[in-house]
Amino acid sequence: MDGSDDDEDVPQLSAHTLAALQEFFSEQQEQESLKSGPDYDKFAVGAVEEDWQLSQFWYSDKTALSLAKEAIEASGKNGRIVCVSAPSVYQKLKGLVGDEVTVYLLEYDRRFSVYGDEFIFYDYNNPLDLPEGLQHSFDVVVADPPYLSEECLCKTAQTIEYLSKGKTLLCTGAVMEDLVAQKLGLKMCKFIPKHNRSLANEFRCFANYDIGLDVAS
Repeated sequence: MDGSDDDEDVPQLSAHTLAALQEFFSEQQEQESLKSGPDYDKFAVGAVEEDWQLSQFWYSDKTALSLAKEAIEASGKNGRIVCVSAPSVYQKLKGLVGDEVTVYLLEYDRRFSVYGDEFIFYDYNNPLDLPEGLQHSFDVVVADPPYLSEECLCKTAQTIEYLSKGKTLLCTGAVMEDLVAQKLGLKMCKFIPKHNRSLANEFRCFANYDIGLDVAS
């Protein structure tokens, strides 16, 4: 028997389903490659899977890199930058800066404690529960409130105002534009942040200075 009749009974996957499966297996292979690579011990963000229960959605590499470069440029010589709930930008910063720029990460996910003293546990529900010595000590604050809610934005705004001594870059839903302006005095920029995975809500970037990023950055 040549098996031709049996083959006809085997269900055939659609092109869309095959593409989705291929993407899934590619992601799995990439994760295994990262875990076995020499840089895994550094706990790069690429080695940390998104936790949707913590409302984590990583920026695309291009967006994270663009925001990191903008923060470095805006911070100036011997600048100090803090990322609030924006670990993918922090990771890009760590790959770009030397000893001349200081970078911190405020993050709820304790997996990032592997960054040592640069990691500060942060819960937006307690916006000012922070170590001493950080008040008005950062040239640039890069923030991405984890939830699209008035409460989350308002509490994150308290943290930003406490930390900042100058410039703020904030990425959040476009629907929050009026509240962002009211609480922080930030204006919507042309630059549109992108994520690794599509989100239902339109995201935009807001700042209190003229940033050097355009839509295509």
